[in-house]
Amino acid sequence: MMLGFIGAGNMAGAIAEGIIKNGYIEAADVIVSDVVKAQAERLHANAGVHIAHDNIALVKKADVVLLAVKPIFLSDVLKEIKPYLNGKIVISIVTGWSHSRIMEALSGVKDIRLVCVMPNTPALVSQGMTAIIDSHTLDEETFTFVRGLFDSIGRTTLLPERLIEGFIAISGSSPAYVYMFIEAMADAGVKEGLPRALAYEAAAQAVKGAAEMVLTSDQHPAALKDAVCSPGGTTIEAVIELEKGGMRAAVMNAVAANAEKARKISK
Repeated sequence: MMLGFIGAGNMAGAIAEGIIKNGYIEAADVIVSDVVKAQAERLHANAGVHIAHDNIALVKKADVVLLAVKPIFLSDVLKEIKPYLNGKIVISIVTGWSHSRIMEALSGVKDIRLVCVMPNTPALVSQGMTAIIDSHTLDEETFTFVRGLFDSIGRTTLLPERLIEGFIAISGSSPAYVYMFIEAMADAGVKEGLPRALAYEAAAQAVKGAAEMVLTSDQHPAALKDAVCSPGGTTIEAVIELEKGGMRAAVMNAVAANAEKARKISK
């Protein structure tokens, strides 16, 4: 199948490069369109995808259309491509646009198969986490294809749409929080005299390793934390300082603010 990306920004690029790198789809079967031509050209240079002249040309050629534009632009994009969507498979990764809202915007389109998903940028390195909204109109074969696409770049889960804002807050957006944590740890390492490159590598590998232990062990994160905190040791001293600084509350408040913003966008 020919897969078309309307929008070639960071998230679209991560998905496209990830699925091509992992062999799920060949670059020759991927086409992109973006009003910012430089973004489409960058994805062409990085992954070898085709570039469409415009959105209509892309939809005419693609079997699967992946919507990856900013929420404020989706209404205009849907109006533009609606006459050409009969029989197409449509995947939306646009925050704030529910399945029912998109279907309403596309009323009258025949035999449309639509699914909304929420991926994240670690898809670029095959470590993505993607929620597939359970209220979709895909047949079994098409669903298997779509889930396989996102399975090829990480993990997937089937999620009720009512939970999407919470998922966005702790998965879609959370790489940004983690990058801030890594940066802060690296800065502290530099303060202690470590070369910056080593500080970033050590901090990032620690986060990667700790995350893998959470995913692969049957232990609660608190138990894993306790195992590192020797009595009277250095780690418990650092944990106390993090608690004094309100680390947990700051993270929970940030996630709550993110989810609330997502709810406002969807209205």
